[in-house]
Amino acid sequence: MDENIASQVAKLKNATLSELQNEYKQLFDAQETPCDNKMYLLKKIVYKLQETKYGGLSDAVNAMISGLMAKYDPVNNKALRPQVTSAGKEVKSLPFIRDKRLPIPGTVFTKKYKGQVIQVKVLEKGFEYNNTFYKSLSSLAYEVTGAHWNGYDFFGL
Repeated sequence: MDENIASQVAKLKNATLSELQNEYKQLFDAQETPCDNKMYLLKKIVYKLQETKYGGLSDAVNAMISGLMAKYDPVNNKALRPQVTSAGKEVKSLPFIRDKRLPIPGTVFTKKYKGQVIQVKVLEKGFEYNNTFYKSLSSLAYEVTGAHWNGYDFFGL
């Protein structure tokens, strides 16, 4: 990294939230900042400084990233969504049935709780734990803990 940019980054690391917000507004010519998260603003500002100095990503790299996202992005992977035709036309916008916080079906995630390792397999319509089917993460969390939990909070999703 260039010494000039490195010194700017060193100053920004010690900056207050309002100073980072002002810097963001200047660099991005924006009226408002997207959030109040210091680390997020710092990363965006540092990237913009480097992009200004050295240039952005090439068109070839952007195309490669788009291709990888289309192929491997588990949240937005269109292969997981059914193709539906209605009145002879393909319907492109369906109500999203699966919660976007959930990994794709077949994923196994692990949680350590009070010395035991909990391995949960995500199914198309539910979850499997110890060869038992659960409709929701909350019911599974209740089974494990004996207390009412929000399943997404308990499993960190």
